[in-house]
Amino acid sequence: MNKRFKIAAVLAVAASLGAGAAVLAAQDAPAAGKTFQVLDKDGKRLPDYTIPSDTLIAKEPNAAQIDYGKRLLTETRRLLPQNTGASMNCNSCHVQGGKKPMGAPYINTVNSFPQFNPRANRVVTLEDRINGCFMRSMNGKPLEKDSAEMKAMIAYMKWLAQDVPHGARVQIENAWPIDAKLVPDPVRGKSLYAAQCASCHGANGEGKKDRSGDIAFPPLWGDESFNIGAGLARTYKAAAFIRNSMPMGVNTHGSWGEGGVLSDQDAVDVAEYFTHMPRPDFAGKDKDWPQGKKPKDARY
Repeated sequence: MNKRFKIAAVLAVAASLGAGAAVLAAQDAPAAGKTFQVLDKDGKRLPDYTIPSDTLIAKEPNAAQIDYGKRLLTETRRLLPQNTGASMNCNSCHVQGGKKPMGAPYINTVNSFPQFNPRANRVVTLEDRINGCFMRSMNGKPLEKDSAEMKAMIAYMKWLAQDVPHGARVQIENAWPIDAKLVPDPVRGKSLYAAQCASCHGANGEGKKDRSGDIAFPPLWGDESFNIGAGLARTYKAAAFIRNSMPMGVNTHGSWGEGGVLSDQDAVDVAEYFTHMPRPDFAGKDKDWPQGKKPKDARY
C-alpha cells in the first residue's frame, strides 16, 4: 500500500468512528509493555521500568482520581474550557498519553521536580510547570494548585512513574537531540508542511475537530493555537519533538505517533515555517530569562 492510499485509509476510518475517538483508542496500545533501564542519581542501576497499561489503573486505591487525571490530560479543552484559550489538549503534545519515547513522555515528570527552570530563573514545582503549560501552550489561565484537577493530573503522572524513586530516572528520551546549528529553510518548510502535515493540521494550520466538535488534531498557528511563550513556538524545540513523533498515519508500519518520516533538516525546516506563523502574544514574556541567555530561537 503506497503512502497516498495509506493516508486515505486512515482518514476514512477516522471519519467513520469520529477522529477524536480513533486517536484516543490508539493511545495506550503502542507504548504499554515496553521496558527501560532505571538509574539512580549516582548512576546505579535499579529494577527496570515497564510502561504500564491503563487497564492496571483499576487496581489502584485512588483509581477514580487517576482516571480523572488521565481524562483531563486527554480532553483538556473540553473539560477545562475556563483554563484553555487554545484548542489544545495536554496530550496534543504528550504523545500516546505521555508514554511515547521522544514524544514528551510524562514518565519521569513527577520524579524530576522541583527543578531549576532557566526561563524563570528559579526552582519551580510540578504545579508551577503544569500551570506554565496552561498559560503558554494552552494560552489560558492557571489552575488552583490545590484544586481537584491539579491533584488528579499529578496522580496520573505519579501512577505512570510506578515505583521509581524520586531522583532516579527511567532511561527514556523526551525528544530527539536536534542540532541547533542546522540552518532552517522556511520556504522548504512550507512545502514539507503541505506534503506531510496539512492533511491533519489543516492547510492554514487551523487543526481539525471530530464530529462532536472535540479536538482531533490541534491548530499549529492562529488564534486557537499556542502562544509565543510556549516551548513549541521555538524552532529547535519544536523540531526536536516532531522529528520522531510526526507526521502520523503515513508509515507502512508502526503505530500512532511513531514518526520516522522526517530527517533532522526536514524537522527544522517545517518547524521554522509553522512556529513563525501568526499566533497569540504572551503577556508575561518580559519576565522570561531575567538573567539573559535567551535561546536563539525564542520568539521575542
